[in-house]
Amino acid sequence: MPLIALTREISPAIARCELTHLERTPIDLEIARAQHAAYERTLAAAGCIVQRLEAAPDTPDSVFIEDIAIVFDEIAVITRPGAEARRAESPAVAEAVARHRPVRRIELPGTLDGGDVLRVGRTVFVGCSGRTNAAGIGQLRCTLRPLGYDVREVEVHGCLHLKSAMTAASDELLVMNPAWIPGADVTGFDVLEVHAEEAYGANVLRLGDRVLHAAAFPRTRERLEARGVRVESVDVSELAKAEGAVTCCSILIPV
Repeated sequence: MPLIALTREISPAIARCELTHLERTPIDLEIARAQHAAYERTLAAAGCIVQRLEAAPDTPDSVFIEDIAIVFDEIAVITRPGAEARRAESPAVAEAVARHRPVRRIELPGTLDGGDVLRVGRTVFVGCSGRTNAAGIGQLRCTLRPLGYDVREVEVHGCLHLKSAMTAASDELLVMNPAWIPGADVTGFDVLEVHAEEAYGANVLRLGDRVLHAAAFPRTRERLEARGVRVESVDVSELAKAEGAVTCCSILIPV
């Protein structure tokens, strides 16, 4: 099935990005843009139709477009980001997504970041984190339950989002750092744990017959390949300084 990959250009203000679990270090804007362009080329090489949105100068985190919308087969959900400064990112993303799906929205008092939502088939894991609260999770559950999704809440500790700790390499295989989600209910799934020295190695982006994975985690890549997963490595080291990863930088829309 063809995929549209919505991306968003890197704001010149990315150095002012929101940070929660990392010390602020200098981000080289030109290197970050080059890495992002290589990421987009990798998406295109995997068969995606890449559609890039512009970023306004006052949206430092806008390259991390995944946090603003979650796309399902039937609908799209426009989130209400947990960081208030990021809510200005929503209108442009909502307009783009609405061309492809009917739109629902998370409302007050809910907060929900797309990085806290992992869909694997008809199961949806939702992280309760510093950015996503119980009200946001409850609204998402009420939206998805009539559509036949099993929504599982996961407590997240020690990292920004659920997808820092768990993603899916296939409909059967989860990639996890269990230290950050010790109570996760993964009944019905196989689990591959990250290498002990690669705490952030659990973030992979599924693209048809392959996954994208950050080049910084070669030992976890070896574990994935040993399980028969085709892996494409991309350098996102500058974006990682802003607590970004490979899933954060796109919204995938099956068409």
